[in-house]
Amino acid sequence: MERRNDDLAELGSRIRNRRKTMGFSQEKFAQHAGIDRSYMGAIERGERNVTFWLLCDLAVALQCDLGSLLENLPTALNNAT
Repeated sequence: MERRNDDLAELGSRIRNRRKTMGFSQEKFAQHAGIDRSYMGAIERGERNVTFWLLCDLAVALQCDLGSLLENLPTALNNAT
């Protein structure tokens, strides 16, 4: 369970970093992506396990593909022998 939380936190961090690089405040980005600002905050803190479709919407709003958000996730893949 802890690994899953770590993966969600990493995904949220990637989304936050991309949003900031684009110059969006959390509130403006949430409006742009069509979601509530508090929900956006929970995603960025790794507190929400987003659906595939919401992740697609976020990728469109972030002008990137899913691969760039999900690269090397889940972390268990990096530890497999």
